[in-house]
Amino acid sequence: MAIRMTRDGGVAIVTIDVPPVNAISQAVRRGLLEAVEASAADPEVTSVVLAGARLTFSEGEDLCDLEHAPDDPLLGEVLRRIETSGTPWIAAVQGKALGAGLDLAMACHRRIAVSSAVLGLPEVSLGLIPGAGGTVRLPRLIALDRALEMIVTGKPMGAEDACEAGLIDRVVSGDLLSAATAMAREAAAPVPTLARPVCPESAPGAFEDAAKRAVSRAKGQAAPVAAVEALRQARDLPAEEALVRERRLFLALRGGEEARALRHINLAERATRRIDRLDGVAPHPVRHVGVIGGGTMGAGIAAACLLAGVPVTMVERGADAARAGQGRVHDILDGSLKRGKLTPESHAERLAAFTATDEFDALAPADLVVEAAFEDMAVKQEIFARLGRVVRPNAVLATNTSYLDVGAIAAQTGRPGRVIGLHFFAPAHIMKLLEVVAPDGLDDRALATGVAFARRLGKIPVLAGVCDGFIANRLMSAYRREAEYMLEDGAFPWQIDAAMEAYGFPMGLFRVQDLSGLDISWAMRKRQAASRDPAQRYVRIGDLLCEAGHFGRKTGRGYYAYDDAGTARPSPETAALIEAESARKCIARRAFTEGEIMDRLLEVMRTEGQRILAEGIARSAEDIDVVMVNAFGFPRWKGGPMFAAARQAGGAASGSGHQL
Repeated sequence: MAIRMTRDGGVAIVTIDVPPVNAISQAVRRGLLEAVEASAADPEVTSVVLAGARLTFSEGEDLCDLEHAPDDPLLGEVLRRIETSGTPWIAAVQGKALGAGLDLAMACHRRIAVSSAVLGLPEVSLGLIPGAGGTVRLPRLIALDRALEMIVTGKPMGAEDACEAGLIDRVVSGDLLSAATAMAREAAAPVPTLARPVCPESAPGAFEDAAKRAVSRAKGQAAPVAAVEALRQARDLPAEEALVRERRLFLALRGGEEARALRHINLAERATRRIDRLDGVAPHPVRHVGVIGGGTMGAGIAAACLLAGVPVTMVERGADAARAGQGRVHDILDGSLKRGKLTPESHAERLAAFTATDEFDALAPADLVVEAAFEDMAVKQEIFARLGRVVRPNAVLATNTSYLDVGAIAAQTGRPGRVIGLHFFAPAHIMKLLEVVAPDGLDDRALATGVAFARRLGKIPVLAGVCDGFIANRLMSAYRREAEYMLEDGAFPWQIDAAMEAYGFPMGLFRVQDLSGLDISWAMRKRQAASRDPAQRYVRIGDLLCEAGHFGRKTGRGYYAYDDAGTARPSPETAALIEAESARKCIARRAFTEGEIMDRLLEVMRTEGQRILAEGIARSAEDIDVVMVNAFGFPRWKGGPMFAAARQAGGAASGSGHQL
């Protein structure tokens, strides 16, 4: 049964029991309605405690249920019946109360939570606003501007903060159900949340300031703007009328392209975990990780492991390099402490679990070793030949290469079936995507270990085959090349960047390159020069900038010019260089609109994505969308380039490559 109802004296205990996250399904709604009626009809029931089974309250509605209109009873009806019941209802919150789960808790008359609980209304991440009264009830429990920020950002609130704000009445550290039952026995006559007045702003003008920030950050997204409108209605209209207006906004959003795209990318991210070839395959346990390299990437990988509670040994080429790598890792952990991501106790534990050394043999106890050395085949092959002699026979070895042939690296170890690619994205302790690269002959347990390790770090694992650049960098190279063609054809870097940012990218391609440093890609192009197809169109604008010492923001000049504060502005010098290159190649330059720029970039993404699928480098079009959204900032609310192309063509977003 989705809803269980038991008794503790005069207190009815109503429990949502729908594994794994107590999603609010039709069965739950129907069961809750029956529980309201049963408790109201029983003269011995004086109050009700509503709880969730399996250490969580409810994580809201299932994503798949949002694809169609729900069956009766609607959630709004259930909440109104709870709220207007003459019997006090107490929500006992543990784990997560999100979306419809928090709606349910807010319809109860009081709320009690364990200190580890989190509460939130994340509907904006699905292109929606709450549709069962969340925008009307929340500002009757916490300050109006805080309610807007919570809904617009979708960020959850911890129990202590929720109690301080007024969303939770009490936080307990002991047995939650006992404390909730005691609260229920003491409960006074219930007052419906909707009968309360809207809470005032935390400061004069705070709501309108929050509304302006929300609209500014929306970048064309409809849901944050609708949230602002809904909160204004909750403030200005009677509760019942505000509920009707909220529902109208919700339904309009649910049927829109933005919500469809966000449902697609959320479901696609979940689907990356399902790999058919790993059914029934158990990963090796990873109790200790070795990291080779203490530069920016190596330090980020080590920090990601430590933040996930995995001990790390880092190896560098010399004592000075090891100390520098140790300092980088400590800086990341110190930053996590300052931001409240770590407590002083957990910070000390992470530092104690980390060792930096120049002794290669220190990697011997590691269950998994990740190499993050210089992007050079000879260097990596030498490292893996040494690893094959040092680590235990059942250890899994991984390379963080961005482009190189993982199989060729694996062949040096004498145990190629245990070598995988784990391609992290910088900064490695923050970026969610992790490409898990599977060369031919890879052992299934080694692959299962890589996928399980990615999930343990909180990453989204995307399975990729071996080719130059795998999925992510192969796609990026393709659309970067197209952008460079447009430079010669008539556009300027700031025009291409403006088009990308207007489309929804957080930063344009050329600003990103300036920020990373143009010398990095220049070095790679020089290494690839001997093998480059002479028939391929080659744009040397980036090379010319580097030859002039213009490496980007760090030198004050690159595609852009930078002032002392690091602010980018169009560079007349770069513009002249680009125009000279067009003239040298006898290319008649022409103006581009933002739409034309994006059409060319999106077409290249789609075409290259189709090639990646056809070659079996990616399993599905959905995986390609996940990569573009999480590696390069393709706007989530457009679903990814493959989804966007399919919607434009009127087809489905899905497509399959070969099974990796």
